[in-house]
Amino acid sequence: MGGVEDDEPATKRMKLTSEELRRLSNGTSKEPVAGSSRDLMARPLQSDGGDEVVGSKGVIKKVEFVRIIAKALYSLGYVKSGAHLEEESGIPLYSSLVNVFMRQILEGNWDGSVVTLRGIGLTDEKAIKSASFLILEQKFFELLHEEKVMDALKTLRTEIAPLSINHSRVRELSSCIVSPSNFFSVRSPKQDISRARSRTKLLEELQKLLPPAVMVPERRLEHLVEQALVLQRDACMFHNSLDKEMSLYSDHQCGRDQIPCQTLQILQDHTDEVWFLQFSHNGKYLASSSSDRSAIIWEVDANGVSLKHKLSGHQKPVSSVSWSPDDRQLLTCGVEEVVRRWDVSSGECLHVYEKAGLGHKRTRFIIRSCFGGLEQAFIASGSEDSLVYIWHRATGELIEALPGHSGAVNCISWNPTNPHMLASASDDRTIRIWGLNKLSSPKLKETHSNGVHYCNGGT
Repeated sequence: MGGVEDDEPATKRMKLTSEELRRLSNGTSKEPVAGSSRDLMARPLQSDGGDEVVGSKGVIKKVEFVRIIAKALYSLGYVKSGAHLEEESGIPLYSSLVNVFMRQILEGNWDGSVVTLRGIGLTDEKAIKSASFLILEQKFFELLHEEKVMDALKTLRTEIAPLSINHSRVRELSSCIVSPSNFFSVRSPKQDISRARSRTKLLEELQKLLPPAVMVPERRLEHLVEQALVLQRDACMFHNSLDKEMSLYSDHQCGRDQIPCQTLQILQDHTDEVWFLQFSHNGKYLASSSSDRSAIIWEVDANGVSLKHKLSGHQKPVSSVSWSPDDRQLLTCGVEEVVRRWDVSSGECLHVYEKAGLGHKRTRFIIRSCFGGLEQAFIASGSEDSLVYIWHRATGELIEALPGHSGAVNCISWNPTNPHMLASASDDRTIRIWGLNKLSSPKLKETHSNGVHYCNGGT
C-alpha cells in the first residue's frame, strides 16, 4: 500500500522554479520572472515608508496600492512586469513566509504547509482549522489517487478527524476508504484530476481564508474599478442607457438627453378622452382605452407607432386594459359593464365576461403613474395641469415637467424594453409618444393618417 508521504524520497516530489510558482499561483502566462525565487522570498514586506500615501486625498496607502497593481499584472499575464514592479518598488507582493507556504502547497508538501500556516498571519483558530482541513483533504485525495489507501486512512484518522470540524465531510471521506467507488462522487469539482490544477485551485480556496493583507484577493483591482464605475453610474441622475460600456478615461455622467422628453408622435384616433394605456410586456404593442367606448391596439416598431386594431363592442366607456403574460391576448374593461378578451393578432373578441357587480367607478381626474427607464430608475406621472412629470426614483428629485397636452394627463406607460420611450394619455383625446431629444436626428416619417409627428410642445 506504500509508506507514509514523509518517507517518500525528496527527489520524487514535484519541484517548482520561481517562474512556475508565479505562473501557477496566479494562473498566468509562462513568461519567466526577473530575479530568483530566493531574492523574492528573502524580501520582507515593506516597512520603511509603510505609512506613505498616494493620491490627492491622502487615503491610499502606497504599499497596498503597489501590491494590488502587481497582483493585477500577474493576473493579466504580465509576469515580467509584475516582477519588475516588485523589484523596483521594493514592495513584494507576498512576504517570504507566504512565498514558502505557496510553494509548499504547489509542491505538495502538506505537513510543512500546515506548520507554515500558523505563522503567516492567521489569528482566528477556526480559520486555521478550516484551512488545515482543506490542505489535509487534498493530501487525502492525492494519496487515494496514488492507491496509498493505508496512508490516506492514517491521514484521515490522525490529522483530519482531530480537527473536530466538518463532521459530515469527514464521514464522506471515510466512505472513500470503505468503498473506493465513492472517490469521484465525494471529490469536489475544484479538486481537478490534474494535480497541478487541483493544487492551484486549493491555493485559491485557501486565499479566501487568509487576511487580505497576507494574500491580496484575486482580481482586487478589477473589483475596485468596477465598484467605482457602478457607484458613478448609480449616482448619475440621468443614467438611462442600454449601453453597458463605461470609460475609465473620465468620470461617468449622463445628460438630460437620456430622458425621453421630446414628443415624437401624437396619436389622434380616439374621439374622446383617453383614460388608460399600457405597453405590452415585449414592448411591441401599446393598448389604449377611451371614453369613446373603444380600445385600440397600436403596433410599435422602428418607424414609430401605428394603429393595428380598433376594438369596438363596449356599450360604455372603456376604463382600462390589461395584457396577458405572453402578449397574445388583451382584456378591456367597460365602466359598469362587461370585460372583453381579445386576440391581439386578429383583433377578434374571444370572450365576454358579464360583470357581477358594479365594482369601481371612475371619477374625474384619476391619475395613473408608472415606474420606467433603465432598471426602473424613474417614476412618470400625469397631472391635472396637462404636464407629464418625471422623477428620479432613488432621490425623489423632479427631472422633467413635459408640456404638450392641452387637457389632464390621465395615464403614463413606459416601454418596458425601450427606456427611451414612454406614452401619455390625455383628456385632450390624444396619446403622445415621447422619445429622446436628439436635434440632429431626422424626424420620423408619418406612418398613419392620424399619427401626426410634432416637435416637443407642438399642438
